[in-house]
Parts: sequence; structure tokens; C-alpha cells
Amino acid sequence: MTHDDEPTPERTDAHWVLAGLITLFGVVVFVGVVRQGHADSAVLFVALPVLLAAALALTPRRTAHGRVFAATTMALLVAAVALHEGAICVLLAAPLVYAVAHGTTALIRALKDANRAYAIVAVPLLLLPGLEGSGIAPRLDPEQTVEVARVVGLPVDRVAERLATGPRPTAVRSVPLRLLGVPTPGQVSGDGLDLGDRWMFGYHGSAHGPGGHLLAEVENVAPGRVGFRFVEDSSITARWFTWRHAELSWRAIDPGHTEVRVRVDYTRGLDPSWYFGPLQQVLLGAGVGHLLDMLALE
Repeated sequence: MTHDDEPTPERTDAHWVLAGLITLFGVVVFVGVVRQGHADSAVLFVALPVLLAAALALTPRRTAHGRVFAATTMALLVAAVALHEGAICVLLAAPLVYAVAHGTTALIRALKDANRAYAIVAVPLLLLPGLEGSGIAPRLDPEQTVEVARVVGLPVDRVAERLATGPRPTAVRSVPLRLLGVPTPGQVSGDGLDLGDRWMFGYHGSAHGPGGHLLAEVENVAPGRVGFRFVEDSSITARWFTWRHAELSWRAIDPGHTEVRVRVDYTRGLDPSWYFGPLQQVLLGAGVGHLLDMLALE
């Protein structure tokens, strides 16, 4: 009998017990979130994942990969409920978790089919790439930089005038940021491009956690260039990365067009670097693009 010819399993009492425990856990968390005044968030971040996890628990799987997929998905859904403030982290980590789970399953089945069960001792080696940042293995290149440039249809002097008025809240245009529900500033204050001028970016509280704010201060000024340091960061995004320095520059392309460039140095807070490094580059790039939108240059 091949793996694909395995008989379809029947639903047992164990499936019902697991589904019941998941549902009970979801009810407790749901009530707690509603009492905190987040009924809408409770439906999205608690009720929906719990229903999906319970449905998976009641669906027996025929193959090893099917069982691994169901177990992994249930674990991720329950984690998203228990850590609803970090649901974005669970979502972003899901592809990595699925890859490791199914890769390990495939390796074990291949070794078993080859009658070389002793080689299973090599399976723990699959964990080595994930040890980065755990304290056992060092972090690799946590200091990263993202840079975004945009050409706007304004003369350079008009661009300088608009930049000096500071950012303002605006709707998020980035598809990845909208789909993931990444927190973006809902309140912005401050202006000026002189030494000591400050810009404040405030985040509203949500199901991902309390809002907080980010405070940037102009620390150096040169023609067509301004550098910022971050003097305070209590924002929700601080759990994923730490802002270190930002630079805003602009230069004339022709009499009617100006290139505006934002460069941000940050410390990545998530490991392993080979997975979360590129991922955060993409998301931070979208975030810096949103900052350019808030500068109202178009």
C-alpha cells in the first residue's frame, strides 16, 4: 500500500475532544477581548481562527503530509489567538513553519522508505538554520538599511517648502501593508527642517497591541539633506525592529521635477536573517513609501 493509498481515517472521540478544547479556549479568549472593548477584533482575531482550527480538528487526514498540514495549521491558528497582539508575526512566520514541518516529514518518510532509519539522527540538523538569535547561535547582520526614492513633479524649491511643513496622516496605498494590517501612523504632528525640530508619529491601539508613538528629531542639516535621530520609540512596531537613523534628501532632476530620497537605518528584531531579513526589507520599503505619501509631494 502506497502513502496515497492509505485508507481514509474516521472521525474519532479524540477529534471531538481536541475540537472541544480548542473551542473552549477560544470562548475564554473571546470573552476577555470583548470585555476590553474590542468586539470587532475579537471576531477577526479570535472567533475566525478558532472556528478554522476546530474544523481542522474534526477533519481526519489520510496522508502524513495532510496530518502535518492540519496539525501545523491548528498550532498557528491557536498561536494567533493566544498572541493576537502579534498575529502579524504568526502570519509572516507561517510559510517558514510550513516549509520546516513538511520538509522534515518528507525527509523522514524518504529515510523510512529507503530502510535507512538510522539516518534519522540527521533530522535535528534541519533545526540549525533556525537557531540564529536564540542565544546558541549569533545573530547575522541585524543592522539593515532601506532606501526609497521617488521623482515628483515639482521644482526643487517647492519640494523644500512642502517638506518643511512636515508629514500628515494619509490613507495607506501599499497593498502588502493593507493586506497584513501592518500598523501605520494614525496621528502625525510636528514640522520644520531645522536643528532640533521634531516630528511625532502616533499609532492607534488595535488588536495588534497598544499604539504608542515614534519621535524623530533633526540632528544635522546640509543643503538638500536632513538627518534625523529617533529620541523616543514606544510604538507597536518596536517589537519587530528598532529605528536607528533616517536621512531625507532631495535634488533637482530638471526645472520641473525633483528626486526625493529617504534612507532609514534600523535593527532587525526577528530571526533568522535569511528569512526575516528580506521580508522586513520589503515591508520597511513599503513603510518608507508610505512616509513619502504622508509628505504630500504629489
